[in-house]
Amino acid sequence: MVTSFSPRPEPYEVARVTSTAAELLEVLWGRASTAPVSASQLRVLLILEHDPGIKLRTLADLLASTPPSTSRLCDRLQAAGFIERMGSPADRREVRLHLSSHGSAFLADLRARREKALQTVLEQMPAAKRIALLEGLEAFCTAADAQIHDHGVQGPGSRTA
Repeated sequence: MVTSFSPRPEPYEVARVTSTAAELLEVLWGRASTAPVSASQLRVLLILEHDPGIKLRTLADLLASTPPSTSRLCDRLQAAGFIERMGSPADRREVRLHLSSHGSAFLADLRARREKALQTVLEQMPAAKRIALLEGLEAFCTAADAQIHDHGVQGPGSRTA
C-alpha cells in the first residue's frame, strides 16, 4: 500500500497506486456477479449503451475481433434478450445493433450492485479523503476520455469491465 508520496508525485508513482486500486476494484466488482453475461458480452453491452445503432463491423473492429466471431457473440446476447439487431433503412445488408430494454435494465442493476460495494468502502474513508478522491477521479476521467478520443478508440468498450 501507499505509505508516503513526494509533494508532487511522479506519474509512475500514481500509476502504480492506480493500478493497485483498479485491481482491488475488480475484486469488489467481482462480488457483484456479471452473470449471466461473460466479460466479453458485458463489453459489448457497454459499447452498445454508449454507441446505439453501431454497425456489426464497427463493433468487431472495436473488439479487435472478426465479424463472424462478433456476430456469434451478438447471437448469444440477442437470444438472451440483451440486444436487438435492426436492418438499416439505407442499406438492407447493414445491421445495426441496439441495447434492448432488458439489456439496459441489466446494466442498471449491475451498476447499482457495484456502487453498493464501493459505497461500503467509501463509507470507511474520512470525508476529506472522499472529496480528494472524487476530484482526482474527475480529472482522471477527463484526461482519459480526451486521450481515448484523440486516438480514435471507443471509450467504455476499450477495456473489459
